[in-house]
Amino acid sequence: MSEIGIVLIAGLFVLLLMGVPIAFTLGLLTAVGIWMADFNPIILAQRLVAGSTITSLLAIPGFILAGDLMSAGGLSKRLVKIASTCFGHLTGGLSMATVAAGTFFGAISGSAPATTAAVGSVMIGELEKHGYSRGYGAALATSIGPLGQMIPPSIPMIIWGVLAEESISKLFLAGVIPGLLAATGFCVVSYVYAWRLRIPKESRPSFGQVLRAIREGIWALLAPVVILGGIYGGVFTPTEAAMVGALYSLIIGLFVYRDLQWRALVPLFIKSMRTTTVIMFIIVVAYGFAWIIASEQIPSQISEVLLGVTSNPFLILLLLNLMLLVLGAVMDTVSAMVILSGVLTAVGAQVGLDPIQLGAMVVINFAVGMVTPPLGYSLFVASTISGLSIEQVARHLWPFLLILIGVVALVAYVPAVTLWLPGLLG
Repeated sequence: MSEIGIVLIAGLFVLLLMGVPIAFTLGLLTAVGIWMADFNPIILAQRLVAGSTITSLLAIPGFILAGDLMSAGGLSKRLVKIASTCFGHLTGGLSMATVAAGTFFGAISGSAPATTAAVGSVMIGELEKHGYSRGYGAALATSIGPLGQMIPPSIPMIIWGVLAEESISKLFLAGVIPGLLAATGFCVVSYVYAWRLRIPKESRPSFGQVLRAIREGIWALLAPVVILGGIYGGVFTPTEAAMVGALYSLIIGLFVYRDLQWRALVPLFIKSMRTTTVIMFIIVVAYGFAWIIASEQIPSQISEVLLGVTSNPFLILLLLNLMLLVLGAVMDTVSAMVILSGVLTAVGAQVGLDPIQLGAMVVINFAVGMVTPPLGYSLFVASTISGLSIEQVARHLWPFLLILIGVVALVAYVPAVTLWLPGLLG
């Protein structure tokens, strides 16, 4: 590896261990790399601008705003009510309802922390009232967060599609089956937990109660139909779908459910802009860092080292997934994907991994990182909502983590899990 490559890789680990924010770390190292390579300094500005002008990234602020509007406008609350009405009478029904609500909201927001916040803020207290421990409720809310990154639309899928120059629509489809498998596994955990602790079931709802809950929440149920139906029906692109979703949420929240007040719009827009700014700042500087890394041919060198350890594709995939799980636990998803995209695509090509399968595998591994200490964003959100420490929540996470790791293994070693649906729908 070249001198510049050694400085960049070593500097990355040193600065992160020192606690320097990831965006500043990447920006500083990009500038150092350009200086050491004796490039014209104006290239730094050009790379930063290039990272901010990718059209597909416009979907990110749209889906962030849509998720915030749905939470504030009462759509998420009604999704939770429908799920509770339909599942509450089963063993572990309220816990299953939390999973179902997270699955539906994940099909709207595209974000793990947003899914945890929207559903957890309603359900953690309800679960505790009905006999579940508060730690279990917080762990469940943490674990459903990754469903927002697996089930389309998914913000990390959009970012990976841009980085790897792959179809975002196909990547969306690749996450559907893994997301449903994870949700099914969480429902099994819910049943076993409630059965072991003999948590009482809710009374079976009447047909009228079910119809009333669906009628009250029908506009919330239609949100993923509008967004995903428009994408796969060819009505609009994923980027346009984000804006349609935001507009739909705004109209329903203001004029149908009327939970959203005009005076609340400006603070809500500011909140969404702040979230977008943080993500875009990381993407921009990471784009520059990825460029200097690629110019030094570091991805191909790392892939050669990895492939030199073993030529067995099974073991290479195992090492790759272990690396992604560890990095997902200690790095921000966006910056990690931007930094590693060159390495991962090179290794994937060497072992004959389909690019769509690779993209789904990367995103789902980093989705698991959202629930894993020390940097699991969904874990932070659930801890804040529940009032419990990270350690208290983490003690209840292990069955959900086992489910997620099992899904990762299926995605890595059973191509049909991610490729069947994109292939079926073209």
